[in-house]
Amino acid sequence: MSNIQSLRGMKDILNEESELFTYFIENASKIAKRYGYTYLETPILEETALFKRSVGESSDIVNKEMYQFIDKGENDVCLRPEGTAGVVRSFVQNKLDRAGGVYRYFYFGSMFRYERPQKGRLRQFHQFGCESFGVDSVYEDANVILLIKDILDFCGIRFKLQLNSLGCKECMPPYKTSLVQYLSNIRTELCEDCNKRIETNPIRVLDCKNEKCKTLLVDAPKITNNLCPTCDANFEKLKAILTLNNVNFDIDSNLVRGLDYYTQTAFEFVSDEIGAQSAIAGGGRYDRLVEFLGGRATPAIGFAIGIERIWELIKMNQTQEEHYYFGALSESCVDAAFEAASIKRKSVKCSIEYTPRGFNKHFKNAEKLGATVMAIIGEEELKNGTIVLKNLISKEEKTLFVKDI
Repeated sequence: MSNIQSLRGMKDILNEESELFTYFIENASKIAKRYGYTYLETPILEETALFKRSVGESSDIVNKEMYQFIDKGENDVCLRPEGTAGVVRSFVQNKLDRAGGVYRYFYFGSMFRYERPQKGRLRQFHQFGCESFGVDSVYEDANVILLIKDILDFCGIRFKLQLNSLGCKECMPPYKTSLVQYLSNIRTELCEDCNKRIETNPIRVLDCKNEKCKTLLVDAPKITNNLCPTCDANFEKLKAILTLNNVNFDIDSNLVRGLDYYTQTAFEFVSDEIGAQSAIAGGGRYDRLVEFLGGRATPAIGFAIGIERIWELIKMNQTQEEHYYFGALSESCVDAAFEAASIKRKSVKCSIEYTPRGFNKHFKNAEKLGATVMAIIGEEELKNGTIVLKNLISKEEKTLFVKDI
Protein backbone atom coordinates (compact mmCIF):
# COMPACT_ATOMS: atom_id res chain seq x y z
CA MET A 1 0.00 0.00 0.00
CA SER A 2 1.47 3.36 -1.02
CA ASN A 3 1.77 6.23 1.43
CA ILE A 4 -0.88 8.94 1.32
CA GLN A 5 0.47 12.10 -0.34
CA SER A 6 -0.61 15.71 -0.05
CA LEU A 7 -3.14 16.82 -2.66
CA ARG A 8 -1.83 18.29 -5.93
CA GLY A 9 -1.16 22.00 -5.57
CA MET A 10 -1.17 21.82 -1.76
CA LYS A 11 2.15 21.57 0.02
CA ASP A 12 3.67 21.48 3.46
CA ILE A 13 5.64 24.42 4.78
CA LEU A 14 8.64 23.21 6.76
CA ASN A 15 12.34 23.63 7.44
CA GLU A 16 13.88 26.62 5.64
CA GLU A 17 10.56 27.57 4.05
CA SER A 18 8.85 27.65 7.44
CA GLU A 19 11.60 29.93 8.81
CA LEU A 20 11.12 32.34 5.92
CA PHE A 21 7.34 32.10 6.21
CA THR A 22 7.21 32.94 9.92
CA TYR A 23 9.94 35.57 9.53
CA PHE A 24 7.90 37.29 6.85
CA ILE A 25 4.62 37.12 8.80
CA GLU A 26 6.22 38.44 12.00
CA ASN A 27 7.96 41.36 10.32
CA ALA A 28 5.20 42.27 7.88
CA SER A 29 2.84 42.30 10.88
CA LYS A 30 5.24 44.56 12.77
CA ILE A 31 5.42 47.01 9.87
CA ALA A 32 1.63 47.00 9.46
CA LYS A 33 1.25 47.78 13.17
CA ARG A 34 3.54 50.80 12.74
CA TYR A 35 1.04 52.08 10.21
CA GLY A 36 -1.80 51.69 12.69
CA TYR A 37 -3.18 48.30 11.56
CA THR A 38 -4.48 45.67 14.00
CA TYR A 39 -4.86 41.94 13.38
CA LEU A 40 -8.15 40.47 12.19
CA GLU A 41 -8.88 36.84 11.38
CA THR A 42 -11.86 35.69 9.33
CA PRO A 43 -13.08 32.10 8.79
CA ILE A 44 -11.60 30.03 5.99
CA LEU A 45 -15.12 28.84 5.11
CA GLU A 46 -17.71 31.40 3.98
CA GLU A 47 -21.05 31.47 2.16
CA THR A 48 -20.50 31.16 -1.58
CA ALA A 49 -22.79 34.16 -2.11
CA LEU A 50 -20.19 36.42 -0.47
CA PHE A 51 -17.67 35.79 -3.25
CA LYS A 52 -20.24 35.78 -6.04
CA ARG A 53 -21.21 39.28 -4.97
CA SER A 54 -17.75 40.61 -4.19
CA VAL A 55 -15.48 38.85 -6.70
CA GLY A 56 -18.13 38.74 -9.45
CA GLU A 57 -20.10 35.89 -10.96
CA SER A 58 -18.43 36.38 -14.34
CA SER A 59 -14.89 36.09 -12.93
CA ASP A 60 -12.72 33.02 -13.45
CA ILE A 61 -12.40 32.67 -9.67
CA VAL A 62 -16.14 32.14 -9.24
CA ASN A 63 -16.75 30.29 -12.51
CA LYS A 64 -13.81 27.90 -12.48
CA GLU A 65 -11.61 28.06 -9.40
CA MET A 66 -13.61 28.04 -6.15
CA TYR A 67 -13.64 25.06 -3.82
CA GLN A 68 -17.43 25.10 -3.46
CA PHE A 69 -19.77 22.53 -1.92
CA ILE A 70 -23.08 22.00 -0.10
CA ASP A 71 -22.49 21.17 3.57
CA LYS A 72 -24.52 18.86 5.81
CA GLY A 73 -26.86 21.71 6.70
CA GLU A 74 -27.61 22.28 2.98
CA ASN A 75 -25.62 25.54 3.02
CA ASP A 76 -23.80 26.58 -0.17
CA VAL A 77 -20.27 27.29 1.10
CA CYS A 78 -16.73 27.57 -0.22
CA LEU A 79 -13.13 27.87 0.93
CA ARG A 80 -12.11 31.51 0.65
CA PRO A 81 -10.33 32.31 -2.65
CA GLU A 82 -9.15 35.73 -1.41
CA GLY A 83 -9.12 37.80 1.78
CA THR A 84 -10.83 41.15 1.18
CA ALA A 85 -14.43 39.90 0.92
CA GLY A 86 -14.31 38.20 4.32
CA VAL A 87 -12.84 41.29 5.98
CA VAL A 88 -15.56 43.50 4.49
CA ARG A 89 -18.23 40.99 5.51
CA SER A 90 -16.87 41.10 9.08
CA PHE A 91 -16.77 44.92 8.99
CA VAL A 92 -20.46 45.08 8.02
CA GLN A 93 -21.59 42.19 10.26
CA ASN A 94 -20.02 43.86 13.30
CA LYS A 95 -21.76 47.15 12.39
CA LEU A 96 -18.49 49.07 12.17
CA ASP A 97 -19.83 50.83 9.09
CA ARG A 98 -22.54 52.33 11.31
CA ALA A 99 -20.19 53.19 14.16
CA GLY A 100 -18.13 55.50 11.98
CA GLY A 101 -14.45 56.25 12.42
CA VAL A 102 -11.29 54.77 10.90
CA TYR A 103 -10.51 51.04 11.00
CA ARG A 104 -7.32 49.43 9.72
CA TYR A 105 -6.85 45.65 9.74
CA PHE A 106 -4.15 43.26 8.61
CA TYR A 107 -4.59 39.53 8.11
CA PHE A 108 -2.72 36.50 6.83
CA GLY A 109 -3.70 32.94 6.07
CA SER A 110 -4.61 30.27 3.55
CA MET A 111 -6.60 30.94 0.38
CA PHE A 112 -7.85 28.28 -2.05
CA ARG A 113 -8.26 28.25 -5.83
CA TYR A 114 -8.58 25.25 -8.11
CA GLU A 115 -6.24 26.20 -10.92
CA ARG A 116 -3.30 24.56 -12.66
CA PRO A 117 -0.41 24.47 -10.14
CA GLN A 118 2.89 26.03 -11.17
CA LYS A 119 5.81 27.81 -9.54
CA GLY A 120 4.45 30.55 -7.28
CA ARG A 121 0.85 29.45 -7.85
CA LEU A 122 -0.68 26.74 -5.68
CA ARG A 123 -4.22 25.55 -5.00
CA GLN A 124 -3.72 26.29 -1.32
CA PHE A 125 -1.63 29.42 -1.00
CA HIS A 126 -1.08 32.15 1.58
CA GLN A 127 -1.63 35.88 1.53
CA PHE A 128 -0.74 38.76 3.79
CA GLY A 129 -3.08 41.70 3.37
CA CYS A 130 -4.30 44.98 4.81
CA GLU A 131 -7.66 46.74 4.54
CA SER A 132 -8.33 50.35 5.58
CA PHE A 133 -11.86 51.69 6.11
CA GLY A 134 -13.13 55.23 6.63
CA VAL A 135 -10.42 57.41 5.07
CA ASP A 136 -11.28 59.20 1.83
CA SER A 137 -7.85 60.65 1.06
CA VAL A 138 -5.09 59.98 -1.47
CA TYR A 139 -2.69 60.29 1.45
CA GLU A 140 -4.13 56.97 2.68
CA ASP A 141 -3.59 55.49 -0.80
CA ALA A 142 0.03 56.63 -0.63
CA ASN A 143 0.33 55.28 2.92
CA VAL A 144 -0.83 51.83 1.79
CA ILE A 145 1.66 51.82 -1.09
CA LEU A 146 4.47 52.93 1.26
CA LEU A 147 3.50 50.14 3.67
CA ILE A 148 3.99 47.53 0.95
CA LYS A 149 7.23 49.19 -0.14
CA ASP A 150 8.53 49.06 3.44
CA ILE A 151 7.71 45.34 3.68
CA LEU A 152 9.43 44.51 0.40
CA ASP A 153 12.41 46.77 1.21
CA PHE A 154 12.75 45.12 4.62
CA CYS A 155 12.83 41.71 2.95
CA GLY A 156 15.38 42.89 0.38
CA ILE A 157 13.03 42.30 -2.56
CA ARG A 158 13.47 44.39 -5.71
CA PHE A 159 10.27 45.47 -7.44
CA LYS A 160 8.56 47.84 -9.85
CA LEU A 161 5.37 49.69 -8.94
CA GLN A 162 2.66 49.95 -11.58
CA LEU A 163 -0.07 52.52 -11.01
CA ASN A 164 -3.40 53.44 -12.56
CA SER A 165 -6.66 55.23 -11.77
CA LEU A 166 -10.01 53.55 -12.47
CA GLY A 167 -12.04 56.72 -12.08
CA CYS A 168 -15.38 56.77 -10.27
CA LYS A 169 -19.07 56.16 -10.92
CA GLU A 170 -19.17 59.48 -12.80
CA CYS A 171 -16.31 58.93 -15.27
CA MET A 172 -16.27 55.11 -15.58
CA PRO A 173 -19.66 54.62 -17.39
CA PRO A 174 -18.85 56.93 -20.35
CA TYR A 175 -15.38 55.38 -20.53
CA LYS A 176 -16.90 51.88 -20.67
CA THR A 177 -19.16 53.01 -23.51
CA SER A 178 -16.22 54.29 -25.58
CA LEU A 179 -14.20 51.15 -24.78
CA VAL A 180 -17.02 48.81 -25.87
CA GLN A 181 -17.38 50.78 -29.11
CA TYR A 182 -13.67 50.29 -29.78
CA LEU A 183 -13.75 46.59 -28.86
CA SER A 184 -16.82 45.94 -31.02
CA ASN A 185 -14.85 46.99 -34.09
CA ILE A 186 -12.11 44.41 -33.43
CA ARG A 187 -14.04 41.65 -31.68
CA THR A 188 -13.61 39.14 -34.53
CA GLU A 189 -9.84 39.31 -33.95
CA LEU A 190 -10.00 39.06 -30.14
CA CYS A 191 -9.80 35.77 -28.23
CA GLU A 192 -12.87 33.91 -26.98
CA ASP A 193 -12.46 35.12 -23.39
CA CYS A 194 -12.27 38.76 -24.53
CA ASN A 195 -15.44 38.35 -26.56
CA LYS A 196 -17.26 37.05 -23.49
CA ARG A 197 -15.94 39.93 -21.40
CA ILE A 198 -17.16 42.55 -23.87
CA GLU A 199 -20.68 41.53 -22.81
CA THR A 200 -20.10 40.81 -19.10
CA ASN A 201 -17.03 42.77 -17.96
CA PRO A 202 -15.47 44.92 -20.73
CA ILE A 203 -12.82 46.53 -18.51
CA ARG A 204 -11.22 43.10 -17.97
CA VAL A 205 -10.45 42.86 -21.70
CA LEU A 206 -7.58 45.29 -21.04
CA ASP A 207 -6.03 42.70 -18.71
CA CYS A 208 -5.93 39.93 -21.34
CA LYS A 209 -2.63 38.01 -21.42
CA ASN A 210 -3.06 36.84 -25.03
CA GLU A 211 -0.24 38.42 -27.06
CA LYS A 212 -2.42 39.09 -30.11
CA CYS A 213 -5.05 40.78 -27.94
CA LYS A 214 -2.37 42.90 -26.27
CA THR A 215 -1.29 44.19 -29.68
CA LEU A 216 -4.88 44.94 -30.71
CA LEU A 217 -5.48 46.85 -27.48
CA VAL A 218 -2.53 49.24 -27.81
CA ASP A 219 -4.75 51.95 -29.28
CA ALA A 220 -7.76 51.28 -27.02
CA PRO A 221 -9.14 54.30 -25.10
CA LYS A 222 -7.28 54.94 -21.83
CA ILE A 223 -9.19 55.56 -18.60
CA THR A 224 -6.52 58.04 -17.51
CA ASN A 225 -7.52 60.21 -20.49
CA ASN A 226 -11.18 60.06 -19.48
CA LEU A 227 -11.07 60.92 -15.77
CA CYS A 228 -13.44 63.50 -14.33
CA PRO A 229 -11.80 66.63 -12.80
CA THR A 230 -11.94 65.22 -9.24
CA CYS A 231 -10.43 61.84 -10.12
CA ASP A 232 -7.80 63.48 -12.30
CA ALA A 233 -6.79 65.86 -9.49
CA ASN A 234 -6.63 62.98 -6.99
CA PHE A 235 -4.46 60.91 -9.33
CA GLU A 236 -2.09 63.82 -9.89
CA LYS A 237 -1.87 64.40 -6.13
CA LEU A 238 -1.14 60.73 -5.48
CA LYS A 239 1.67 60.77 -8.02
CA ALA A 240 3.05 63.94 -6.43
CA ILE A 241 2.99 62.40 -2.92
CA LEU A 242 4.76 59.25 -4.12
CA THR A 243 7.37 61.31 -5.96
CA LEU A 244 7.92 63.46 -2.87
CA ASN A 245 8.52 60.27 -0.88
CA ASN A 246 10.99 58.85 -3.42
CA VAL A 247 8.69 56.09 -4.69
CA ASN A 248 9.33 55.28 -8.35
CA PHE A 249 6.37 54.11 -10.41
CA ASP A 250 5.16 53.49 -13.95
CA ILE A 251 1.68 54.34 -15.19
CA ASP A 252 -0.02 51.22 -16.58
CA SER A 253 -3.31 52.18 -18.22
CA ASN A 254 -4.17 48.47 -18.70
CA LEU A 255 -3.98 47.75 -14.98
CA VAL A 256 -7.66 47.24 -14.17
CA ARG A 257 -10.14 45.76 -11.71
CA GLY A 258 -13.27 44.63 -13.49
CA LEU A 259 -15.93 45.28 -10.86
CA ASP A 260 -17.90 48.48 -10.34
CA TYR A 261 -17.05 48.93 -6.67
CA TYR A 262 -13.35 49.52 -7.46
CA THR A 263 -12.62 53.24 -7.76
CA GLN A 264 -9.64 55.45 -8.51
CA THR A 265 -6.30 54.04 -7.31
CA ALA A 266 -5.19 50.62 -8.56
CA PHE A 267 -1.63 49.33 -8.21
CA GLU A 268 0.60 46.29 -8.51
CA PHE A 269 4.12 45.55 -7.36
CA VAL A 270 5.88 43.29 -9.86
CA SER A 271 9.23 41.52 -9.81
CA ASP A 272 11.35 40.04 -12.56
CA GLU A 273 13.35 38.00 -10.02
CA ILE A 274 10.94 35.05 -10.19
CA GLY A 275 11.23 34.28 -13.90
CA ALA A 276 8.77 36.17 -16.05
CA GLN A 277 7.74 39.53 -14.58
CA SER A 278 5.02 38.66 -12.09
CA ALA A 279 2.79 40.46 -9.62
CA ILE A 280 3.92 39.92 -6.03
CA ALA A 281 1.47 42.39 -4.42
CA GLY A 282 -1.55 44.30 -5.60
CA GLY A 283 -4.52 46.28 -4.47
CA GLY A 284 -6.51 49.45 -4.80
CA ARG A 285 -9.40 51.56 -3.61
CA TYR A 286 -12.86 49.98 -3.37
CA ASP A 287 -15.07 52.76 -2.01
CA ARG A 288 -18.32 51.03 -3.01
CA LEU A 289 -17.75 47.44 -1.78
CA VAL A 290 -19.02 47.96 1.79
CA GLU A 291 -22.27 49.34 0.39
CA PHE A 292 -22.33 46.55 -2.22
CA LEU A 293 -22.30 43.98 0.61
CA GLY A 294 -25.15 45.63 2.51
CA GLY A 295 -23.31 48.20 4.65
CA ARG A 296 -23.25 51.96 4.67
CA ALA A 297 -21.13 53.66 2.04
CA THR A 298 -17.57 53.64 3.40
CA PRO A 299 -14.33 54.63 1.65
CA ALA A 300 -11.85 51.75 1.69
CA ILE A 301 -8.54 50.63 0.24
CA GLY A 302 -6.49 47.45 0.61
CA PHE A 303 -3.88 45.09 -0.79
CA ALA A 304 -2.62 41.51 -0.64
CA ILE A 305 0.85 39.98 -0.98
CA GLY A 306 1.22 36.42 -2.26
CA ILE A 307 3.65 34.87 0.20
CA GLU A 308 4.63 31.82 -1.89
CA ARG A 309 5.59 34.15 -4.72
CA ILE A 310 8.19 35.99 -2.66
CA TRP A 311 9.64 33.67 -0.04
CA GLU A 312 12.55 32.61 -2.28
CA LEU A 313 13.45 36.30 -2.52
CA ILE A 314 13.35 37.10 1.21
CA LYS A 315 16.66 38.10 2.76
CA MET A 316 16.92 38.01 6.55
CA ASN A 317 17.05 41.43 8.19
CA GLN A 318 16.66 43.11 11.56
CA THR A 319 14.69 46.12 12.78
CA GLN A 320 13.84 47.99 15.98
CA GLU A 321 10.82 49.60 17.68
CA GLU A 322 9.54 52.93 19.07
CA HIS A 323 6.50 55.20 18.36
CA TYR A 324 6.56 58.68 16.83
CA TYR A 325 3.46 60.82 16.23
CA PHE A 326 3.71 63.32 13.34
CA GLY A 327 1.40 66.31 12.92
CA ALA A 328 1.14 69.58 10.98
CA LEU A 329 -0.05 72.95 12.29
CA SER A 330 -1.30 74.14 8.87
CA GLU A 331 -2.36 72.68 5.53
CA SER A 332 0.85 73.77 3.82
CA CYS A 333 2.86 71.64 6.28
CA VAL A 334 1.04 68.31 5.77
CA ASP A 335 3.29 67.11 2.92
CA ALA A 336 6.44 67.83 4.95
CA ALA A 337 5.06 66.01 8.02
CA PHE A 338 3.99 63.08 5.84
CA GLU A 339 7.43 62.87 4.22
CA ALA A 340 9.21 63.01 7.59
CA ALA A 341 6.97 60.23 8.97
CA SER A 342 7.63 58.08 5.91
CA ILE A 343 11.38 58.41 6.40
CA LYS A 344 11.33 57.84 10.16
CA ARG A 345 9.04 54.81 9.81
CA LYS A 346 11.96 52.90 8.28
CA SER A 347 13.19 52.33 11.83
CA VAL A 348 10.34 53.02 14.26
CA LYS A 349 6.58 52.88 14.52
CA CYS A 350 5.00 56.12 13.31
CA SER A 351 1.52 57.63 13.24
CA ILE A 352 0.58 60.56 11.02
CA GLU A 353 -2.39 62.91 11.40
CA TYR A 354 -3.46 64.15 7.96
CA THR A 355 -5.58 67.02 9.27
CA PRO A 356 -3.79 70.20 10.45
CA ARG A 357 -4.45 70.88 14.16
CA GLY A 358 -3.21 73.03 17.02
CA PHE A 359 -0.28 71.89 19.18
CA ASN A 360 -2.46 70.91 22.17
CA LYS A 361 -4.82 68.87 20.00
CA HIS A 362 -1.89 67.00 18.49
CA PHE A 363 -0.55 66.44 22.02
CA LYS A 364 -3.83 64.81 23.10
CA ASN A 365 -3.95 62.67 19.95
CA ALA A 366 -0.35 61.53 20.47
CA GLU A 367 -1.01 60.56 24.08
CA LYS A 368 -4.19 58.72 23.10
CA LEU A 369 -2.24 56.67 20.55
CA GLY A 370 0.45 55.83 23.10
CA ALA A 371 3.21 57.62 21.20
CA THR A 372 6.55 58.19 22.90
CA VAL A 373 7.60 61.18 20.79
CA MET A 374 5.49 63.90 19.16
CA ALA A 375 6.93 65.51 16.01
CA ILE A 376 5.29 68.74 14.80
CA ILE A 377 5.87 70.96 11.75
CA GLY A 378 4.46 74.49 11.54
CA GLU A 379 5.08 77.38 9.14
CA GLU A 380 8.31 78.41 10.90
CA GLU A 381 9.66 74.85 10.86
CA LEU A 382 8.65 74.41 7.20
CA LYS A 383 10.58 77.54 6.27
CA ASN A 384 13.68 76.42 8.19
CA GLY A 385 13.55 72.71 7.31
CA THR A 386 13.17 71.82 11.00
CA ILE A 387 10.78 69.86 13.21
CA VAL A 388 9.78 70.16 16.88
CA LEU A 389 10.19 66.94 18.89
CA LYS A 390 8.54 66.51 22.28
CA ASN A 391 9.41 63.41 24.27
CA LEU A 392 6.11 62.40 25.85
CA ILE A 393 7.83 60.43 28.60
CA SER A 394 10.57 62.85 29.75
CA LYS A 395 8.61 65.95 28.50
CA GLU A 396 11.86 67.21 26.95
CA GLU A 397 11.32 69.40 23.87
CA LYS A 398 13.83 70.23 21.14
CA THR A 399 14.01 71.44 17.55
CA LEU A 400 16.05 69.54 14.98
CA PHE A 401 16.57 69.64 11.26
CA VAL A 402 14.21 67.12 9.65
CA LYS A 403 17.17 65.23 8.17
CA ASP A 404 18.54 64.68 11.69
CA ILE A 405 15.51 63.10 13.36
